[in-house]
Amino acid sequence: MIWCLAWVILAAGQASVIHFIYGSTMDIAAADGIISMLLYGLLGLSIWFPVRYMLRSNNKVSSTIINVILTGSVTIVLWLLATRVLVRAIVPEKEDYDLFWHTVLIVRIAAGVLIFFVVTLIYYLSLSATQLAEKASRQAQLEAQVREGELKMLRAQINPHFLFNSLNSMSSLTLTDPMKAREMILKLSDFMRYSLSTRTEQPVTLQSEMESLRLYLEIEKVRFGERLIIEEEIQPECLTVLLPGMLLQPLYENAVKHGVYESTDTVVIKTTAKKEAENVVISVTNTIDPESVVTRKGAGIGLVNVRSRLELFFGEKANLDVNRKDDSFNVVVKIPYKEK
Repeated sequence: MIWCLAWVILAAGQASVIHFIYGSTMDIAAADGIISMLLYGLLGLSIWFPVRYMLRSNNKVSSTIINVILTGSVTIVLWLLATRVLVRAIVPEKEDYDLFWHTVLIVRIAAGVLIFFVVTLIYYLSLSATQLAEKASRQAQLEAQVREGELKMLRAQINPHFLFNSLNSMSSLTLTDPMKAREMILKLSDFMRYSLSTRTEQPVTLQSEMESLRLYLEIEKVRFGERLIIEEEIQPECLTVLLPGMLLQPLYENAVKHGVYESTDTVVIKTTAKKEAENVVISVTNTIDPESVVTRKGAGIGLVNVRSRLELFFGEKANLDVNRKDDSFNVVVKIPYKEK
C-alpha cells in the first residue's frame, strides 16, 4: 500500500513539473507522469531479487558496487525506452513530445538514477532490519536454551542433596524407631513422586509449591517430632502466583539444618506470603537457639541456588534478602505477581 502511494505521489509530482515548468499540455504531462512512474514502480519490484542477492554480507564490496551499477544502468535504460514508446503511442502531438523528450532527457536520466538509488537504499534498510530481527530472534532462542539449561542444572542439585540427608536420617531411624523409618519412607516416596512430576522448569503455583514443602516438612517432623513446629500465614490471593518448581526447597532445608539440628529446644519454622503492589513477598523464618555454639557449614548450594534461579527466571524483577538475628534467621523472597 505504501509502495503504491509513493509512486502515485511521484507520478503526480512529475506531471505537475512537466505541465507547469516545461509548459507541456495536460494530456502529455499526465500520460508521461503516470506511465513513467508506473513502469518504474514495476521495475522497482522486479529488481528486489537481484538487489537482495547483491547486498548479501558475504559479497565483496567491489563486486557489489559493479553489480549495482550494472543493474541500475539496465533498469534506467529499460525505463526510458518503455516510457517513450508507450507515451508516444497514446499522445496525439507526437512531434511536440519528441522535442520535449530530448529537452528533458538529461534531467530524466538524473531523476532515474536518484530514484534507483533511493529504491536500493530502501531495500538495503529492509534487508538489514530483517537480518537484525532474525539475529535477535536466534540470540533470544539461544539465551533461552542456555537459561533453561542453567535452571535444570541448578534444579538437579536440589533433589540429590535432600535425598542424601533423608537417607541418612532413615538409616538412623531403622535402628532406633523402625516404625518412624517406615513412615518416613512412605512420605519420602510421596515427595519424590511430586518432585519428578514437576521436574521441568515450567512454573508452578505457590499453592502447588507449598503442598510439596508440607510433604518435606512432614518427613522432617517424623524425625524431630514435637521439636519442630510449622506455622503458615499465606494470603489466599498469593496462592496463584507462579514461580519455578522447588524454588523454596533449599530455604526449608537450611531452616531445618541450622535451626533444628543446632538446637535442643523447640524450633518454629514460619512461612508468610503477602501481596505488596505488583509483587508477592514470601518470608521463611526459623528460630535459633542463641546459646548454641555449633555452626554447620554446607556446600553453599542453598541460598546461592535460590538466588541464581530467581535471577534466571525473573531477571532483575525478583530479589532475595537474608536477615540473621540472635534468635532467628529470616529469608525474604520477592517475586513479581504473575498468574499466567
